[in-house]
Amino acid sequence: MTAPKDKDRIPDELIDQLLSGYKKPEDLTGESGILKQLTARLIERAMQAEMTEHLGYEKHAPEGRGAPNSRNGTRAETLRTDHGELEIEVPRDRASSFEPQIVKKRQTSFTGFDEKILALYARGMTVRDIQGHLEELYGVEVSPDLISRATSAVHEDVLAWQNRSLDAVYTIVYLDALVVKVRDQGTVRNKSIYLAIGVTVHGTRDVLGIWIEQSEGAKFWLKVMNELKQRGVHDILIVCCDGLKGFPEAIETVYPQATVQTCIVHMIRNSLRYVSFKDRKAVVKDLKPIYQAVNREEAEAALLAFEAKWGRRYEMITSSWRTNWERVVPFLDFPEEIRRVIYTTNQIEALNSSLRKLLQYRGSFPNDESVTKILFLALRRLEKKWERTLWNWSAVLGQFAIYFQGRIPAL
Repeated sequence: MTAPKDKDRIPDELIDQLLSGYKKPEDLTGESGILKQLTARLIERAMQAEMTEHLGYEKHAPEGRGAPNSRNGTRAETLRTDHGELEIEVPRDRASSFEPQIVKKRQTSFTGFDEKILALYARGMTVRDIQGHLEELYGVEVSPDLISRATSAVHEDVLAWQNRSLDAVYTIVYLDALVVKVRDQGTVRNKSIYLAIGVTVHGTRDVLGIWIEQSEGAKFWLKVMNELKQRGVHDILIVCCDGLKGFPEAIETVYPQATVQTCIVHMIRNSLRYVSFKDRKAVVKDLKPIYQAVNREEAEAALLAFEAKWGRRYEMITSSWRTNWERVVPFLDFPEEIRRVIYTTNQIEALNSSLRKLLQYRGSFPNDESVTKILFLALRRLEKKWERTLWNWSAVLGQFAIYFQGRIPAL
């Protein structure tokens, strides 16, 4: 940082005058200290200067007589600052056309506390946690109501984000749900938070939306698919989802050309539900040849080998894979570049892992809106890591263009 030139520095005489009564630190930074008083006076003087600019004449100036607009006293405002709450007088004009710039109308903070509050809220902190954190780090007491107002201001951003227009084509869309506890009519209930992540034709990732429902179901996913269509998504090449009954049919109803791929991670996780701890490592190892096979025939042979070894002990695993087989193997028709994007990168699982870590510190949420707000803020923070394109995207896009000829828009 460049030091100010001598001509830009505040004169020492003025500093001496301000510090003439200084005896202890509180005289400078305390409740009635010099910094607090000076901040208030500087803000008020700046607004008076803005009023002069707005009206076109100085206070009490002769040219103001008979002017169509004039000063009309002041109104009291309270600002939050680094030094606590600050009482200031905001000038008014008779035409009510004056818009202060240094402290805008309805502005309640002069420090960036709102941003600090939202950053802490996005990391899963409760109102009480945030209150204690700000007091400990900054020595400032912030009321719970003030914190609630700061976070409530996000609601409009959430609505705008949830209803924004989307790209016409996504190469892959990942669909999944995670469960949180929400207070509903006086009772804490488990609710499903639905997420959709799209991979654009440019190789970047985009969270398309957040939806809340009592439980995960194909009917609800049909509603989500229709909403994506209304927001401008005309085509999806591949949809990765879990093995919920009726889910693929809901997708294909709205996007009949989409290739529906059951999430391999979901298949493995569901398989391990039936496995004792001592067998888990061996079962995972023997499942790998199925989904890492070169083609469908090799995958079928690997499933038969798994069944021969584990079928008697874990019949439900082979039954589950056979039931979902036609939705499990579509990705085996694609080259390695596309397969990596479908299952190795596993976008939705990485995102859900981050969100679960965030939510585990919260026992329950007071309502659906509070869940949406914290997830929106968390997603906004996490999406900053997604600005770069996926690895080797040029090669991947080239393969997509061949396998889905005519469906990739010109870049």
